[in-house]
Amino acid sequence: MPEPKALSTELIHHAYQPPAGFAAPQPGVYKASTVIFPNVAALQARNWKDKTGYTYGLHGTPTTFLLEERIAALEGGRHTLLVPSGLAAITLVDLALLKSGDEVLIPDNAYGPGKDLARQELSRWGITHRFYDPADAAALDAMIGPQTRLLWLEAAGSVTMEFPDLRALVRVARARGVLTALDNTWGAGVAFNAFALGDGLGVDISAHALTKYPSGGGDVLMGSVTTRDHELHLRLKATHMRMGWGVGVNDVEAVLRALPSLPLRYAAQDAAGRTLARWCAQQPQIVQVLHPALPASPGHAHWARLCTQAAGLFSVHFDPALPSEAVHAFVDALKLFKLGYSWAGPVSLVVPYELALLRPGTPWRGTLVRFSLGLEDVRDLQADLQQALQSVQALRSGA
Repeated sequence: MPEPKALSTELIHHAYQPPAGFAAPQPGVYKASTVIFPNVAALQARNWKDKTGYTYGLHGTPTTFLLEERIAALEGGRHTLLVPSGLAAITLVDLALLKSGDEVLIPDNAYGPGKDLARQELSRWGITHRFYDPADAAALDAMIGPQTRLLWLEAAGSVTMEFPDLRALVRVARARGVLTALDNTWGAGVAFNAFALGDGLGVDISAHALTKYPSGGGDVLMGSVTTRDHELHLRLKATHMRMGWGVGVNDVEAVLRALPSLPLRYAAQDAAGRTLARWCAQQPQIVQVLHPALPASPGHAHWARLCTQAAGLFSVHFDPALPSEAVHAFVDALKLFKLGYSWAGPVSLVVPYELALLRPGTPWRGTLVRFSLGLEDVRDLQADLQQALQSVQALRSGA
């Protein structure tokens, strides 16, 4: 009979193991920094670069491996890495693929913090950048030089919602031997397959803010980087390891729980977004509605060739003659639409932007308001827009 151990030791080293074979709708949650090995040979044999075993919590647990595999399936890729945010996903791609003397090309309507990363950190490290017009593939071809190593893509464009000809842009980059990375947060793996754009074309890397549609609750910060190429994945994974990026397993659990409803939420917010975008297009205070599914929106034909669905986002361009104070009063008058950044959660959101600051290199002027559709009844959201527009009209009448 084994010698009895002290209570504190017994509580930590108790011999009981639960039986295998437990199955439930939701996967188990494994939390670990330390991973226990059965012997020295196993410790020395395991490789953090693959999913054949576990080495350290930062390199993966059954829970994080499961989410990585599901995101890869969602995006049409083969290998996925999880990072703490969508911006971290962009940063991982830049750091893994660029070095001093290299150049990265970024669309001028890309996500603002990603552009700031290039202006600040990348520039200080000797990595140059230029912004290009994503609507002009021929001009992009002329921009690519011997130092160009990476081309960023975004569809649709951040805030202004232009939809580029992704196939044309990827074709240009491939012909010049330049890697392509797409911020695929808007498409979410649902609107189109970034790795199979048609004509044998596809991006090399997809970066995704899982904060948005995969989470769906407005309560998780996470990002992912997905590719089909194994060697490219290993380059990304090596930088990922050296940066020490990890994600909280409770957040992983939340995304895993939300993923099965993603197609349903995407479709519902798409339908609500189109309904309200069409309604806004009929309002006299609004001169333009920016939504890729609307025929008058920039890049609509490119969206229609590639997609049948769209994210629940659109922006409205108010009459430039209307002072920004009046537009801000409209935003403040909204009751169901809450003022806040991000999107794809259950609560509808709104943010105003000054176009002269958002797109300084373009002729765009005036105030733009971006709407993110939640899961409220679209009739209630339309009524909220109607009553808020009345406040704009009152201000205009009193001017």
